[in-house]
Amino acid sequence: MGKQVWKPGNMIYPLPAVMVSCGRPGEKPNIITVAWTGTVCTAPPMVYISVRPERYSYAIIEETKEFVINLTTKDLAAATDYCGVRSGRDVDKFKEMKLTPVPGDKVKAPLIGECPVNVECRVTDIKKLGSHHMFLAEVLAVHADEAYMDEKGRFDLNATGLMAYSHGEYRELGKKIGTFGYSVKKAGQSKSIHRKQKRRK
Repeated sequence: MGKQVWKPGNMIYPLPAVMVSCGRPGEKPNIITVAWTGTVCTAPPMVYISVRPERYSYAIIEETKEFVINLTTKDLAAATDYCGVRSGRDVDKFKEMKLTPVPGDKVKAPLIGECPVNVECRVTDIKKLGSHHMFLAEVLAVHADEAYMDEKGRFDLNATGLMAYSHGEYRELGKKIGTFGYSVKKAGQSKSIHRKQKRRK
């Protein structure tokens, strides 16, 4: 089967579609939707977001050196899209999308109450790369919705209805096809794990 060769571009999908909240003291908080985001380091825990300098939120984050990454779900798809195509210069996105600003523990930027996970971040460096500038940030706190805790106190993130962004589309995550390390587990281990999973059901 042949393949076409295209000019250089970003074709790494799917990506997380997250709502990033930020704000200056005394002003209305804002939300920007970001797909250029991810994990940078485990110890210390660090993440990044990449934002165009002309975006309204850019100057806010550059000045305050903080933001919150809010994970999104299929129920938040419309709000996620809206916060990516409307500017905080013109609208109050929390108000328009009926989202709840919740005070953070470590930063002044608000969390989004409707999101299952909120990650409070403090900027440590700004990389001016080209069309987008990368905000490298240390994770200061993570908030998880208690509604998704199981009877053993384990947070079931995959039960929240997470969605992703892929080639211009928002997509709901599908069925589980494996777990980390499953390809090298011995046959006996896999059967034992499968039996345990069936008993839980």
